[in-house]
Amino acid sequence: MSRQQQWTGWGQAQQAQQHYLIEPRYLAGGGDLRHVSEFLRASGWKDITRKSATVLAFDSPDQTVRVAYQPPGGWQVHGAAQGHQPAWQVALTPQTPVEIVAGLTDALTKARSAHAPNVWAPLTENSWSTQQGDQFVAISPDRNAVVQYVQAGGDGSQNHWWVGARNEYGPVWNVQASASTPLHLMQSLTTALADPEPVMRPRGHVPPSNRIRTTSVSVRPDQLSNWQQARLSAARAATWGRNWVSSRARSATKASDYARTR
Repeated sequence: MSRQQQWTGWGQAQQAQQHYLIEPRYLAGGGDLRHVSEFLRASGWKDITRKSATVLAFDSPDQTVRVAYQPPGGWQVHGAAQGHQPAWQVALTPQTPVEIVAGLTDALTKARSAHAPNVWAPLTENSWSTQQGDQFVAISPDRNAVVQYVQAGGDGSQNHWWVGARNEYGPVWNVQASASTPLHLMQSLTTALADPEPVMRPRGHVPPSNRIRTTSVSVRPDQLSNWQQARLSAARAATWGRNWVSSRARSATKASDYARTR
């Protein structure tokens, strides 16, 4: 179903371009990879694309996490073992909407909440149904998306998370995450997955599916740029804040150590 909507009030300095707001977002198609990569860059992650020989590759500032994109496999996120946290990995196929990928990767750049994570809460809060038997499963209201924790039996070493969406033509994308993936990252992913807000795609990038709803909008290039820059500015500001706090903490520690030696 398509509805025509004209955004006004921006003047005539630039030619407006046709885009579409698509819902549900999990059937919107892959989107622009820069939605993920530029946020990581703005958050202080190191671009190692040339060294890794992939389309995109970024290492976290502490070099414990790598995010990479390489067709035809799609996104790969690897976390190194740290203390009590074992190594973990997440694989997201190419047509996973970048807004859902970013639910996970944005969370990698932020401090972990003090609250205990709950992967299922964002789903049930948005009217996803749950089924509990041999496996625990959450299903979207339109039954086109699923989140499942797969218990493979045995010693549990094969347990994993599985997230996926399908339209009338079959499976569209899926995510597989090791059972050791930090739960706050999985909660961030399910929060982005269940978000009822539509996502935007340019003309020519709308999936041919009757299971999506589209709203046609005319958008000026400078407005698109402003939206993108606002997202990146928020990442830079948060990174600056974390670095400032860390620097102050180091300075305080050095001062305390110096005082004890006098």
